[in-house]
Amino acid sequence: MALDPRARATTIDQVGTRADFDEGLRKYMLGTYNYMALGVALTGVMVLAMANMPNLMVTLAVGPMKWVLFIALLGMGWFSPKIITMKSGVAAQGFYWIYCALWGIMISPMVAFFLQTTEGTMDVARAFFITAGMFAGASLFGYTTKKNLSAIGRFALMAVIGIIIAGLVNAFFVQSSDFSLLLSFGTVLLFAAITAWETQDIKNMYQAHYGQDQVARLAVFGALRLYGSFIVMFIHILNILGIMRSE
Repeated sequence: MALDPRARATTIDQVGTRADFDEGLRKYMLGTYNYMALGVALTGVMVLAMANMPNLMVTLAVGPMKWVLFIALLGMGWFSPKIITMKSGVAAQGFYWIYCALWGIMISPMVAFFLQTTEGTMDVARAFFITAGMFAGASLFGYTTKKNLSAIGRFALMAVIGIIIAGLVNAFFVQSSDFSLLLSFGTVLLFAAITAWETQDIKNMYQAHYGQDQVARLAVFGALRLYGSFIVMFIHILNILGIMRSE
């Protein structure tokens, strides 16, 4: 959502001073990152809880129910922009926390498998810190760059659909670790680029809605977008480390 600089200046002049705008933007972005960090923490708690309840984990995340969770996550991701139009901030946050909890259930078998050994536990820790570093770098670039990254957004939907299809084909037909490794590398690079675009777009949304009631809900929506990219990057970096260690 690009905003013309003249329109931005007019909006700032109408609602407050540039200092007010900058302070509001800082609080808005900080709130977005805080929500995202708490969402990642909730996902971690859910993963550990499910790992300690293996029967429940098998029922929810390994059996047929996993497809229900998968479809639910895709649906919530697709309808997440509705957060902006929600009149209740509590409802917007509830949507976000449920989304984070579902992700925790969904990825718990994979993470629990790694946590069974010391080497696997180290892989989980490495994957988290590598993801955090890549995410921070990509997000910082998206926040500070003057270049319009909207082309990434136009490309992202088609690329993500392609990756999902390729992943399903590999899981059910090809079952190649080499193809899985290649797919994971491509996914990590794609979502690093998406993170940069999302950060810029989240910043632009604040500029477009400055002084309006939706700003608080926009922070939750922004956190959901960044959270999704972080989790996808983490999953595939963990997959890369696991495949490389097994070989």
